[in-house]
Order: sequence, then C-alpha cells, then structure tokens
Amino acid sequence: MTVGSAERDSARQEMPDQLRGDVRLLGETLGTVMSESGGEDLLEDVERLRRAVIGAREGTVTGDEITELVASWPLERAKQVARAFTVYFHLANLAEEHQRIRALRERDDADNPPRESLARAVDYIRDDCGEDRLREFVANMEFHPVLTAHPTEARRRAVSTAILRISSKLEELRGSHPGSTAEAAARREFAEEVDLLWRTSQLRYTKLDPLDEVRTAMSAFDDTIFEAVPRIYRTLDAALDPEGAGKRPPRAAPFVRYGSWIGGDRDGNPFVTHEVTRDAIAIQSEHVLHALENASGRIARTLTLYSNLTPPNEELRNALATAEAGYPRLMAEIGKRSPNEPHRQLLLFATERLRATRQRDADLSYDGPEAFLTDLRTVQESLAAAGAHRHAYGALQDLIWQAETFGFHLAELEVRQHSGVHARALEEVRAGGELSEQTEEVLATLRVVSWIQERFGVRACCRYIVSFTRSAEDIAAVHELAEHALPAGQAPVLDVIPLFETGADLEAAPDALDGMLRLDSVRRRLADTGNRMEVMLGYSDSAKDVGPVSATLRLYDAQAQLAAWAERNGIVLTLFHGRGGSLGRGGGPASRALMAQAPGSVNGRFKVTEQGEVIFARYGQPTIAHRHMEQVGHAVLMTSTATVQEHTRSAAETYREVADRVADAAYDAYRSLIDTDGFAEWFSRVSPLEELGELRLGSRPSRRSSARGLDDLRAIPWVFAWTQTRVNLPGWFGLGTGLAAVGDPDTLHAAYNEWPLFASLLDNAEMSLAKTDRTIAERYLRLGGRPELTSLVLDEYDRTRELVLTVTGHQRLLENHSVLSRAVDLRNPYVDALSHLQLRALGALREEHDALSEDDQRHLERLLLLSVNGVAAGLQNTG
Repeated sequence: MTVGSAERDSARQEMPDQLRGDVRLLGETLGTVMSESGGEDLLEDVERLRRAVIGAREGTVTGDEITELVASWPLERAKQVARAFTVYFHLANLAEEHQRIRALRERDDADNPPRESLARAVDYIRDDCGEDRLREFVANMEFHPVLTAHPTEARRRAVSTAILRISSKLEELRGSHPGSTAEAAARREFAEEVDLLWRTSQLRYTKLDPLDEVRTAMSAFDDTIFEAVPRIYRTLDAALDPEGAGKRPPRAAPFVRYGSWIGGDRDGNPFVTHEVTRDAIAIQSEHVLHALENASGRIARTLTLYSNLTPPNEELRNALATAEAGYPRLMAEIGKRSPNEPHRQLLLFATERLRATRQRDADLSYDGPEAFLTDLRTVQESLAAAGAHRHAYGALQDLIWQAETFGFHLAELEVRQHSGVHARALEEVRAGGELSEQTEEVLATLRVVSWIQERFGVRACCRYIVSFTRSAEDIAAVHELAEHALPAGQAPVLDVIPLFETGADLEAAPDALDGMLRLDSVRRRLADTGNRMEVMLGYSDSAKDVGPVSATLRLYDAQAQLAAWAERNGIVLTLFHGRGGSLGRGGGPASRALMAQAPGSVNGRFKVTEQGEVIFARYGQPTIAHRHMEQVGHAVLMTSTATVQEHTRSAAETYREVADRVADAAYDAYRSLIDTDGFAEWFSRVSPLEELGELRLGSRPSRRSSARGLDDLRAIPWVFAWTQTRVNLPGWFGLGTGLAAVGDPDTLHAAYNEWPLFASLLDNAEMSLAKTDRTIAERYLRLGGRPELTSLVLDEYDRTRELVLTVTGHQRLLENHSVLSRAVDLRNPYVDALSHLQLRALGALREEHDALSEDDQRHLERLLLLSVNGVAAGLQNTG
C-alpha cells in the first residue's frame, strides 16, 4: 500500500458516521439523477475515472493510463464527466458544512467554552488585567469586516441557491422519522433538488455587472448577517456577566461594523461608475430597512403587554401623544388593533415609519436611524421601569443592536481608486481645459459621496481609499479634487485612506504619513475624529511582488513601524488588512493571523476585507458565521493585552535575525524565478490564466491594463491560475530555500514554537503544500516547454516540503489539523479527475490550436472552464 493510499484509508476511517452517511446519501442521489439524465453508461464512465484516479494514488494505475482514458471520450462526454465531479464537490462541501455545524453545536458548552471563544478571552483578561481593564477593552473593541466583490466566487448564483435548497432539504430529511410519510416526501423533494442542481449550468453565460455583485452580497446579509450580529453581542454580554443576562442593561456594546467595496471599488474596473455607487447604497438601504421593518413588526406583534400590568412611563405616553397629534388616523388604527397596549402601539408606529422610510414617504419617514433608536429606547426604558425586564432586554435589545450596527445604510460604502487616476484628473482640472471622461467620472463620484452623506449620514460613505499610495501628494489630490467637484464649503467629509501595496511602498509608509499630517485637510479631519486614522496594507500585490515569505516579514515590519509612528504622533490608528481568501493572498484563519500581528498594531481594532468565496464560507450559515465572529473577537481582545504583546515582542527580538535570513534567501529564489526571461509567457501556457476571463467571475477585468506582463496582472488571477495547476506556488515558493539558508533545524523549530508570526508563516505554507500535487503539477508544467523552469519549481517544492516537515516536527503535512487533513486526503483523487480533464483541454488548446475546428475549440474551451469550476469547488480555494 502506498503512502497516499494509507492516508486515504485512515481519513475514511476517521470520518464521523453522520458525515459518512450524508456523503453516501448525496453521492447515491447524484448517481441516480445522472443515470436518469445521461444513462447508465455516463455513470459507468464517471466510475471508471473515479476508480482510475484512486488507483493512481495507490500505485496501481499510471497517469498515462488516465490520460488515455480521458482522451478516449468524445468532448461532449468529457464535459458531462467534468460536470459530474463538479456537482459532487458542491454536494461534498455541503455535507462537510453540515458536519462542521454539528461539531460546533456539540462544543457549545457554557460551563466549558471552546478555545478561541469570547468567554475564554474575557476570563483571561479578567484574571490577567482586572475588571476595570476588561471593561476598557470591551468598550474600545471593534471588528470591521469589509465585503468586497473580488472575482473569487466561481459558482453561479443559481448554483449557490440550488445548494442552499439542497441543504435545507437534507436537514429536513435527517429530521424526519424513518419510514414515515414525511420522510418519503422529504426524500422525494431532496432528490428533486439534486436533480435540479445537476441540470443547472455551472457556467455563466453573461458577465456579472457590479450591481449583480451587490445583490449577491445582500443574500449573505438577508440570510445570516442580520441575525448573527445580535447573537455575537449576546455571547459577549453573557461572558461578561452571565447572571441576569437578558434581564438587565447589556454590558456589551456593538463592536461589529460592516463595510463594503461592492459598487464603490473602481480601481481598474471601468464598470463601477458614480451611478453604480449611488445605486449600490440604495440597494443596501432597501435591504436593511426591510430587515429592520420585519424585525420591528415581529416584536411589536408579540409585545401584548396590558397597561394595567405593565404601565407606560411618562416618556412613552408623551411619545404616543406626539404621534397621535401628528398622525391621528394612523394612531387610531393602531390603537384599535392593540387597545391598552401602549408599548406595542409605539413599536407598531415605529414599524410604519420604517416602511415609510423605505418607500420614501417624506411625511411619515424617519430622517435617520437615531430617531428610530430613540423610539426603541423609549419603549425599552418604559418596559424596564414597569419591571418587564425580560421584554426590555430580550428581542427588543437585539433590534436596538441591529439598528446601532447597520443604521439605515447596512454597510459603510467605501470608494477606492488608483492614485494615478487622481494625478491625471488633478492635472486636467488645474489646466482648466476640457476634461476627459475619466476625470469627469472622478468628480461625479465625489458628488455622489456628498449626496450619500446628505441622504444617509456621513458614516454611510466617507472612506476613500487611494491604491498604490506613494506619498502624501496622493492623499492631497483627493481632497483638492473634492473642492473642485462641489461649490465652496460643500465638499463631502472624507477620510482619505492610503493603501500601501508593494514592498517599497510598505517600507516608505511612515514618511508618507508624516506628509499627511502636514496637510490642512487631514489635520481638520483628525480634530473632528479624535485623532483617529486608518491605513490600509495590501497583502495580495506585496506577495506577488516579493514572494510569500518576504511579504509576511515586510508586512509585519510595516505594522510595527506604523504602530510606533501612531504612538509618537498621538494617533488612534486602525490598520486595514487587505487580505484575500487564499493563502497566497494573505488568507487563512483570521484569528490565527490576528495573533501573529506586530505588538501594538491591533489595540482592540481589526479591519479586514472579506473577499469572494470567503463571504459565503464565513457568512453562509448562521452557526458558522457566529463561530467566525467569535474567533475574531477572541483574537482582537487577546492580542490587545500587554502579556500577549510582550510574548510576541520577545519572540520577535529573539528570532528576527533568523527570519531575516530565511526571507532574504526566499526573496532571491522567488525573484530569480519570476524574473526569468519569458516567465510570463510560460506561466500563461502552463495554466488556464488567459481563459479565466471567460468564466465571468466578476465585473472587474483581470488586468489593470491591456499589457500582458506580470506587473499589470492582478493578484487574484495570479493565485487562481496557480491553484488550478495544483502547484499553489504563491503560498510556498522560496520558503524551502530560505529555511535551507539557515541550516539550523533546532533554532527554526524553536522559532516555530515560540513566535506566532513564524508559526503562521509555516502553517500557511503547510496548508498550501498539502493542496499541491506534485505528479499532477508536473503534467501542467510540461506544457510550457521549459524543462529548466519545471525543474526549478519542482525542486523548490521538494525542498520546501521536506524542510517544513523538519521544522514543524510533523511526520506528514497537516498532522495537527485532522479535520482539514481528512478532507484533503479524501478529496484529492476526485480533484485529480478534474485536473486530468482540464489537462486534456489545456493541452489541445495550447499544442493543437491551429489544427482545431471551430466546433472542437468551442467544446474544449467549455471543458476547460467546467474543470476550472470543479477544481475550485474541490480545493475550496480560488483567488
């Protein structure tokens, strides 16, 4: 038995019974619908490939034999087989999600809270720092996730919604009594939904526009985020004071604030215009007002407290009297529906006002969320005064938290644009001649920001991110353009945020910030905000620029330098982390990443992008969303303590020289690869890079310009394409050379055990290596016709794998991550199947292009894209 076979057998045996049952049920149901749709011969072909790829892992089948099998099928059959494995992965992902939810629910023990929980953090800080310091930490705590529309969600929206329906039917089926008519009905409906998924096209036929992306993100808010937020506040509140939780004023203040770039990020995306930005905030507002209206109405209908038993206080009576004076007919109708129920009456009135706000009825609408919150607090205080504490601090408190968190805008819409666009626009404006279309758009965007602030308040849209910031002049340009865009004194309130992306820009960041402090516009804004400032760090482009190891160290240094700069200048700094979902773009577990931050760089505030497939991975299910927010909250609190910071600082001082030696050698190895003559062309040949645009993953082009080099290539398709080749190069390349340069395994092992940053670097590389398949990767790399580059990549993989295992002390990759290891081991053969199908298409398109008929080329391109979609689903990583 080979190593791969042993690992797969072990993973199969370790699979929980319920997960095994779900996977079997889903797989058998898919097999049935495939047979009904394509005949038994289709199912047999799928089984032949499945057995072959498993045999290859066991050493009984060769890769060439699999290549021959895949090549023997007509292209139409190959596409059907690719669809089968893709749909299987969607179903397997669903089964694993259900298992994760079961596991989280089983570990939900108030007396013994799980690791990385808010309760654990509260207990630690209370013991380590005292009650007063704990209250200070909680009062200043902030988690600010920013949803972005980066094109890393490979699934169509129709596929995602079909999967959600199957998930619901699976839960219904598992909850029905065996042998009952209810079970029979649930099984029939379950099979119907699986059949629908099988018959739904996996590929988009039309390109997404930015407003499609806004609406897609809204589904996460509607289904999960709106309800998850008060639940996480409840968890913190109970951790702070479990006695009387829900019957007293809350100890926890809202600490989650959502932001969004969707409809606001126009850096390199010509389809995001000022009209799109205006429409995006309108869509957001519609969704949050609808959610608040439904919640308010639901609570009002249950708040049937009789006035003799729960008398209103004077403030509530006055509020009702004012409402009756202004809206006698409406209040008479409400009074008729709820006689002698004053608390219910005011909340029903508030619900009507929310509806009027949503429908733009100026006579009855609220002028902002504060007026709505005033009504809610009036009801709450009256209930508390009457002794109805459960009702005052139960569901009504949840609604107050939701209104405080989301306002009437849902998420703070942020604008992003490239510094070069502003420089050109300012040059034109100063010249005083005719303005280009691009410059007119910049000015129109600033006018829309002003309109949003008038309509929804400054908080709804005041952040303007300048990508590729090099100096304070890039920040000053935005402020000057805003003065040109609107009449004197009417420019919008702006927090212009520098985004430092490349290695050189990260090093020069403190100098740029010094220049910002000399700008009058920045000083005025700092005075208004209590010296609060945001600075954004770009993980994606820095990693593509200098490699994963050097980027990690440079980002750590930038955080430390910026924290020190903020302390010197009396600035309350929030670092905004532009992380991607994949490990090659700064991804990985957010809580672990937080624990590895430079001391003083968090201080209770964590702002981060949530991109593409990450949004639905973290916010697709309420239980998983709650766990994600709790883990981040735990890490934010813990990293802010002096004890944890001192441990990190001491470890960094001890092992920094070692880390620098690793990073220097890794950087040289990385740059020697990507600076090789013809590397960009070779990369395009060995990967489906150029075809990714045809997947229509998002509204934004994959390149910032029409050039074909690496510099203009966005980090997302760079990582996505490497993932497809099973190389995963952006997550590990250069690390092996770096570790070898030190040549001291004991010191490296000590650094891994004691310094969270070094541990995070190696753990992320280990995950990336585990999803790399050397045998499959070699087949892709051969397509480039550059054997010296193939050897360079594979030799570095071998070196990195060996040394990562040596330094971590692991016998195999992911040894300490049993659940993830099991999933990877069980999935790998099925991903291999899709890779072989993709290699057939990619090889023909690269090597036989001129000899292909138009019909064959079209079928090959469809096969390639289907396999890309399937590999993304199988590895659960794209960009």
